[in-house]
Amino acid sequence: MKVGLVSYHALYVEGGVKTHILNLQKEFLKKGIECKIIAPRRSRKENYGSDILLLGTSFPITSIGTQGDFCVSFYPVSIKKALDREKFDVLHFHNMGLPLSGQILERSNALNILTFHASLEGSKALKSFPKILYPLQKLANQHIDGIIGVAPIALKHFNDFPGPKQIIPNGIDLNQFNPQNPKIKRFLDEKINILFVNRIEERKGLIYLLKAFQVLNQEFSNLRLIVVGDGNLRQECEDYVKTNKLNEVCFEGQIEVGDVPSYYATSDIFVAPSIFGESFGIVLLEAMATGKPVVAFANEGYEGVLRDKKGGVLVPPKDYLGLAQQLKSLIQNEDLRKEMGEHGLQEAKAYSWDKIANQVLSFYELCQKNQ
Repeated sequence: MKVGLVSYHALYVEGGVKTHILNLQKEFLKKGIECKIIAPRRSRKENYGSDILLLGTSFPITSIGTQGDFCVSFYPVSIKKALDREKFDVLHFHNMGLPLSGQILERSNALNILTFHASLEGSKALKSFPKILYPLQKLANQHIDGIIGVAPIALKHFNDFPGPKQIIPNGIDLNQFNPQNPKIKRFLDEKINILFVNRIEERKGLIYLLKAFQVLNQEFSNLRLIVVGDGNLRQECEDYVKTNKLNEVCFEGQIEVGDVPSYYATSDIFVAPSIFGESFGIVLLEAMATGKPVVAFANEGYEGVLRDKKGGVLVPPKDYLGLAQQLKSLIQNEDLRKEMGEHGLQEAKAYSWDKIANQVLSFYELCQKNQ
């Protein structure tokens, strides 16, 4: 079997879909399955080697409070040449949009699978124009043989799809994220480290964590907030810290992927304050796999991961006072932090990439039989 993992998002920038695709490819290769990634080009400097094919061009856009892509191929003949040369048995699309996805699907002779990662919760455009997704739904109904959702919310917009549908969540690399990772020495003192890892944009909700941290600053002097990531609201958040004279807020910026596990290992509490638009939440798994307690806003995607779990606590979105209260409980109780971290560690094992990849392969077989 030869699989092509088709990303609708440029690999030039970090993101959950990119992480998912790279790890799925790694697991397929471990299992002896020939696998390449197809992605649009964002920069002329991109060159990832022969296992990643750059087809089409990605233009950055802002949508639903986050970064996105508008992708198109100005030379569709290059798509046909690549597909004829590679002869994929399966083309597995990860998110989908026009026109590039349609350009690829029209030239595909493979089994076509879609994993939909997106949550369109909070989209003002979708609320105002509910038929805006009709072209995408029509494309899926005509050309896609099976749809995977990383969570139930991701399948909501494909109720009329006639083929197989299945929930298969994101995975976690337990070799990369685990409690044995080295800690960052400059943060090892008597302070309790609260960690944020994500893009600094509207829907990721860092401003609400800063407001909660401001409340906690009035009561505790042994706290540090570490912010990992970058984005269009970084300056606004840094200005908030300066204006309100918040102590010990460290903006680390965009860091190397290989350094991320050490930040989790260094933290005492992980916070994910996304206010909407999350279909799953890979950062939750990364923290849990490292044995850290998680406090998160209860958007629909995060609820799917943490509801009824003991490794994390959910707070209503934008409720920074409630967030501060939950953090206070963990700050004051080291035993509770350890207990939640141990539960999270066990819960994360259900999402190992070996298990997730096997589920995906079984879905391929199901869709093949359904053709």
